[in-house]
Amino acid sequence: MHSATTASHPKPFDKQDGRLVLAHLLFAFAALLLGGIAGVLQGMVRGGTIELPAGIGYYQLLTAHGVLMALIFTTFFIIGFLYSGLSHSLGGQLLPTARRMGWIGFCLMGLGTALGTVVILLNQASVLYTFYAPLKASPFFYIALALVVVGSWISGYGMFYQYRYWKKTHPGRMSPLFSFMAVATMILWQICTIGVAVEVLFQLIPWSFGWVDTVNVLLSRTLFWYFGHPLVYFWLLPAYMCWYVVIPKVIGGRLFSDALARLSFMLFIVFSIPVGFHHQLMEPGISPFWKYLQVVLTFMVIVPSLMTAFSLFASFELYGRSKGAKGLFGWFRYLPWKDVRFFAPFMGMLIFIPAGAGGIINASNQMNAVVHNTLWVTGHFHLTVATSVALTFFGIAYWLIPVVTGRTLTSAMNKWGIVQTVLWCVGMFFMSGSMHTVGLLGSPRRTAYTTYGDHPDAVLWMPYHVAMAVGGMILFVAVVIMIANVIGLMRAPKGHTEYPMGEAAEEAERTPAVLERWGVWIGVCVVLIAAAYTIPMIDMFHSDVPGSPGYKMW
Repeated sequence: MHSATTASHPKPFDKQDGRLVLAHLLFAFAALLLGGIAGVLQGMVRGGTIELPAGIGYYQLLTAHGVLMALIFTTFFIIGFLYSGLSHSLGGQLLPTARRMGWIGFCLMGLGTALGTVVILLNQASVLYTFYAPLKASPFFYIALALVVVGSWISGYGMFYQYRYWKKTHPGRMSPLFSFMAVATMILWQICTIGVAVEVLFQLIPWSFGWVDTVNVLLSRTLFWYFGHPLVYFWLLPAYMCWYVVIPKVIGGRLFSDALARLSFMLFIVFSIPVGFHHQLMEPGISPFWKYLQVVLTFMVIVPSLMTAFSLFASFELYGRSKGAKGLFGWFRYLPWKDVRFFAPFMGMLIFIPAGAGGIINASNQMNAVVHNTLWVTGHFHLTVATSVALTFFGIAYWLIPVVTGRTLTSAMNKWGIVQTVLWCVGMFFMSGSMHTVGLLGSPRRTAYTTYGDHPDAVLWMPYHVAMAVGGMILFVAVVIMIANVIGLMRAPKGHTEYPMGEAAEEAERTPAVLERWGVWIGVCVVLIAAAYTIPMIDMFHSDVPGSPGYKMW
């Protein structure tokens, strides 16, 4: 994998590409701040500590928090990160066409975000980030979502264009690992967003405008979860890219296996899309057989996750052994714990262990019946996207912003990054831990503060809700510190920061060419999607269950 810099004559990151990347990152962190404000207020309401002023609705805040954090912050950051790596690994500069597509995508996504945020603030779209029918939002909310999706598609096309050009000009060569992973991530995104695009364009927009009277609720939720579960891997795969490619370079080591990394990403494409029914295990109208099939495919996703864990810790151990580490865990103390570029992503990796275990419970038919629609589920995805993914993205920001701005990370900024990471972990311990516990006690998700007429069970939940609010306040402090750090990184001393892109260990096995034959893997994915969805969706179209009119419950 070639580098865009050399030790003797470091080449700065291309300024035009840097502006594109930085625009995405700053937009992402602006969404993080706004979503964090909505989140801390929502948590305090749920804990019974405050009442919202000026007619602000709890579900309005919940919708803003989910949309801005789970959809906008992640999508903008991911696209900016992927474009940065493609620029660095595929020639040191984006092609003008690829860069132009990136800006078009950014503008469309920005327009959609602005429109959607305004509609939420006007309290015309308090339908949460899942926007479940038959709750009906303003049609302009759905139009905003469509703009975000279409913008992300165009950005993805720009990445494909850059990658294809490199392959044409380097015949017979295996593409750099980062670019391979970036393309895999955007292929997954392009395939899975077809479901939500169909739902929004052909169901929700005509229905919200009143052009049709009813909506097929089961079909709309199925289309959403066709997108909704792969969305989790759209969040996770860029974090995995950092863990696989960046972290070995940061610690001064090498990647355990290039081939293992590529295989894991191909398996994520194959197995992470046709599994949406495991989010609908408790819903009627879907045959148990099809639910069972998709649960089996869900558990297949565990395989590349375990491969990733093995590869990462093998890289850490190889590095430690090269430094003279002895004993079973002697290598552990050789890792750079005081470097936020390593510490933040590593904490994300560590917390992904219980997060993944919770996912196994959610996907298991019998155990899911216990935790379904409880705060356990909310606690689970706050461990995955809000901790494993978010902390990794924060760790990326501490070196990526200096890379694209021509600045350096100072020791003081590094220390504040460590503080921010520790606060995030402590806040999430209180919040997510309380959510998991009170979820097992039956406390429902998606509800504002209530004691249910002082029912004894609900009164028992209240201390956990207060602990959730405390955790939320600690997390908000961490958000503020992160925003301050981002501003500080923009004003850091000028200098050269290397783009940390690791290489495979010399003793690693050669990467098989089949791992870059996209048609084979996409074809397998399409076959599995067809097998998992064709018959049940035909049943939904021919069902005698009547459609539903829209409801506004806020």
